[in-house]
Amino acid sequence: MLVVSDVYTLPDLLARAVNRSPDADAVVFPNQRVTYSQLFQRATNTARSLKALGVDSGDSVGILMSNCQEFVDLLLGSQFIGAIPVPINARYKAKELAYVIDDAQLKVLMTTDRIVEHVDFVSLLQEAFPDIINQENPESLSLTTAENLKSIVLFGGRSPDGMIDQGNFESIREQVPEETIEIDRSRLKIRDIAMMMYTSGTTANPKGCPITHEALVRPAVEAGRTRFKMTADDRMWDPLPMFHMSFVLPLIGCIDAGAALLTMEYFEPASALAYMESENATLNFASFPTIMEALLNHKDYDSEALKIRIVNNVGPADLLVSMQKRMPKAIQISAYGLTECGGVVSFGHVEDSLEKRTETSGRLFRGIEAQIRDPETDEILGSDQQGEILIRGYCVFEGYHNAPEKNEEAFTSDGWFRTGDLCSLDDEGRVTYHGRIKDMLKVGGENVAAVEIEGFLSHHPAIQLAQVVSAPDNKYIEVPAAFIQLKEGMSATEEEIIDFCKGQLSSFKIPRYVRFVTEWPMSATKIQKIRLREQIAAEL
Repeated sequence: MLVVSDVYTLPDLLARAVNRSPDADAVVFPNQRVTYSQLFQRATNTARSLKALGVDSGDSVGILMSNCQEFVDLLLGSQFIGAIPVPINARYKAKELAYVIDDAQLKVLMTTDRIVEHVDFVSLLQEAFPDIINQENPESLSLTTAENLKSIVLFGGRSPDGMIDQGNFESIREQVPEETIEIDRSRLKIRDIAMMMYTSGTTANPKGCPITHEALVRPAVEAGRTRFKMTADDRMWDPLPMFHMSFVLPLIGCIDAGAALLTMEYFEPASALAYMESENATLNFASFPTIMEALLNHKDYDSEALKIRIVNNVGPADLLVSMQKRMPKAIQISAYGLTECGGVVSFGHVEDSLEKRTETSGRLFRGIEAQIRDPETDEILGSDQQGEILIRGYCVFEGYHNAPEKNEEAFTSDGWFRTGDLCSLDDEGRVTYHGRIKDMLKVGGENVAAVEIEGFLSHHPAIQLAQVVSAPDNKYIEVPAAFIQLKEGMSATEEEIIDFCKGQLSSFKIPRYVRFVTEWPMSATKIQKIRLREQIAAEL
């Protein structure tokens, strides 16, 4: 049988799910569940309100919220009318927030008065824009640094001056008939911009990545169908932030299959384990070691009580092997991807061996190409050679927003995207991730991959998670420094960790410094190594 591409815009994919299983669970929280027909209606109502507010095709809609059903409604509802949702990192501080609101040229900003994990969005906005309210005319906004922003809508019970409250936002939808939204949805094209994600800013401001419907939907559908083998009976647990691709892609995969997405307002291991058990979760999209280790090391974890058949995780191979041993009933697979390439370009197969599933990120999806090039000479390298991975295909984003000079650096003349990731490809096309190119240490002229040292340290019985960065050194220019989180109730010293490495790692790979942490500096989902580098450099 010939394989064909099943390509939809995201709103049409949702309509297809409604036609097939209108009463099936679509999005489930511990205290709320929404069926596919309800989700479609909520998105339609949201689109009507946005339209009444003056939002039209091509306009940008900012979403600054913690995980909640309204976030999903806004994400989809914006797309129904051809507007571009811009999910905003809920961990941004005032300066980052002000930059994104201005750079994305938001027409409206949707936020909430709900305070989750001590984040108060109202106070954050007032800090970002001290002149947010024109005192002479409270109904108009005075945002001198965000000229395009016309309205801020606040979901919840509060009604600060200068913001539109939830009740008024919902009531104005009566001005726009549902038929208008249906016409707008019918006009969407798969190469229209579906959303704009901002990549985490570490050394510079966040960069806007406009992504088309095709680039967003096709990888998610491919992953769901060919890697997770999803059906309408599946229930995928995903606790990750909704402003992250690791939420949006599983959502799309579930919509394609008619499956249920089980999400949470915020991650907490005890409640997550109970939730997965009570909702009969079959798939686990924890993805990151910080989350998965918190589950596996929790006193309530019982692999026999869960019905999970597939888990997605990324991390050093040794750590993945360790995690796989602790969940014998589930098959662990890994992925490689990045925001600029539709979130994900490859996934492991459940049929692969443990070695292949833990050491590689599987084969590229059909229709996506990859090259490995020497980072210094740009020479195309062969199988199993490490270099920068370049990606080409339908999944690649439309270029950084408002950044022609960055696009000049990021793309080759023949359309390959330079990822900045150090990878290799085996003879069968499997991707192996070796870290960021900037995560490669140069110790006295020797190349050292941080991920290699991290993988070795994960074997230590007291170590829950290790992150290796460069520390400045007068003789070798830079040397490895290891930041380590110990398992609960375990202890170790710097000397013990270094001795553990002696005789097992080359001398230039052995961490010169070891620092113990209980909390990590985080972006949306990833540990910010730049903060760790800054910390050790400042100390030394």
